[in-house]
Amino acid sequence: MKNSLLSNKKTSAIGVVILTLLLLSSSVYAGEQPTAASSANLLRQGEKMYREGILPSGQPMQAMVSGDVPVSGTAFTCISCHLQSGLGSVEGTVVTPPTTGKILYQPKDIYKKDFEMVESVRRYSKALPMRPAYTDESLAAAISGGVDPAGRTMNRAMPVYALSDQDMAILINYLKNLSAEISPGVSEAEIRFATVITDEVSERDVAAMLAPLEYTISRKNSTAGLYKTNPRLSKMAVRMMGPDLVAKRFTLAKWRLQGPPGTWQTQLEDYYRREPVFALLGGITSGEWQPVHQFCEENHLPCLFPSTDFPVRSKSDWYTQYFSKGIYQEGEAAARYLNLQVGPAVDREIIQVVRQSPRGAALAEGFRDTWVALGHVTPVIISLQGVEPWGGESMRLALDRQKPTAILLWDDGAGALATLSMLTTETNRPRLVFTSASYLGSALNNIPEAARDFTYISYPHRLPQEDARYDTLLNPMTRGLDLSGEARTYFEQAYSVGDIMSRALVDMRGEYYRDFFLDNIGMMGDQDLPLYERLSFGPGQRYAAKGCYIVQLGQGPEPLLVKKSEWVVN
Repeated sequence: MKNSLLSNKKTSAIGVVILTLLLLSSSVYAGEQPTAASSANLLRQGEKMYREGILPSGQPMQAMVSGDVPVSGTAFTCISCHLQSGLGSVEGTVVTPPTTGKILYQPKDIYKKDFEMVESVRRYSKALPMRPAYTDESLAAAISGGVDPAGRTMNRAMPVYALSDQDMAILINYLKNLSAEISPGVSEAEIRFATVITDEVSERDVAAMLAPLEYTISRKNSTAGLYKTNPRLSKMAVRMMGPDLVAKRFTLAKWRLQGPPGTWQTQLEDYYRREPVFALLGGITSGEWQPVHQFCEENHLPCLFPSTDFPVRSKSDWYTQYFSKGIYQEGEAAARYLNLQVGPAVDREIIQVVRQSPRGAALAEGFRDTWVALGHVTPVIISLQGVEPWGGESMRLALDRQKPTAILLWDDGAGALATLSMLTTETNRPRLVFTSASYLGSALNNIPEAARDFTYISYPHRLPQEDARYDTLLNPMTRGLDLSGEARTYFEQAYSVGDIMSRALVDMRGEYYRDFFLDNIGMMGDQDLPLYERLSFGPGQRYAAKGCYIVQLGQGPEPLLVKKSEWVVN
């Protein structure tokens, strides 16, 4: 209590300091008005304190946990518990309250008005005690002394920070601006979404991707119509979504991108300028996603799980969620499985046979990065140019000279089948040859029977015979669709996008902020959905399907895939 009283005395002038800071800039000292740049700089400084635990001086914030344990603020950042949006988190039975000025500076009642019967809101609200509204002074006391405006000592797990009045004022100013305005794409009547389609994708695949999204949105809009015409009959929907979300209609725009990726930025900006949206749902390309990814980062626009083999791999970007690291992840899985088979000591070399293509390059990179990280030497690379498969004298020389422990055959369907057929007659072939289901495509079922015992396949999805249990759920959406080839994959991915989007919106408690949308996805438990064995989430995680199977093809004219590994997690 003594520390709390000292903290209150120290922060009695915080409101004055905040007001003064907002007037501070080099131009003010010259007698000019404060600039937008100076205000933006203060927000950047506050953001760095909130997200990274770094003071404006560049030094780490200093904190105490459990009353007397000193820690660095970089290890106990505000964002780690209160999340990017500042709207709080739910982890099991642990509820972290919001830290945004919009909420803090209002008194806390047990229930949010009009949401008393919404189950997700009730659970959250009941876990947080009633309190009066914060002021600048009482918020500073909470941050530095761990005491709320009702005089209660907060949970000892919450750090208290030793901040100067000026640094405290910078942080509080940031909290007042955090999630202060509803995000673009949301109005009282609707939430607007879009999906991105690049022009090289076939109309069959586009239709497969769009069908589940449009089905989900159509069902939601039917609920909104029922609520407006007969609220009594939509009580269940109200209890699940809340009166605000249940009444909103959803729209889905199709942003079709033409021409080379270098022109996409301009096209995306034009679409967005004409009709800002709350988020991008799904999307599809057979090439790179990087220009769309970059556009979303620049505009703080969530993009949920596009269908692409080439996601952007980043440890810091925030706004695009991917199902996986794409075809790169299959190379990772092959490396981990092979490492388990051969152990840490490999007395013979590993050969990667790589078709010069984006898919071949991504598979080889994923394998090499993981293999070297596991303590092995860099594998030998044999590059395939043109259309000719690997075989003949080149194959025999490599097998005789290097006597490889394993071959990673990163080639397309026709090339891989030809090489596997030739390997069946080579006495020096290794006992392990790996290839990729995504690169093989429909050729997977045509692997020669004589090659099936030594051919191991990276397979990024649930096995087809096990995925069939979802057919009853999906069949109402498949009518009139051609789901041959990769179309079935795009269809099931889009179904999961609609499901995850719906769950996240329900948990948003009427707070339509893009960062909170992504925060809620990060707080989801594992999801049991079609296609992937497991989709798992977590704060700051960008890849939901973190594993891959290694399989072999069974014998006979209608072979099944046979697991040779559990879900290999990367």
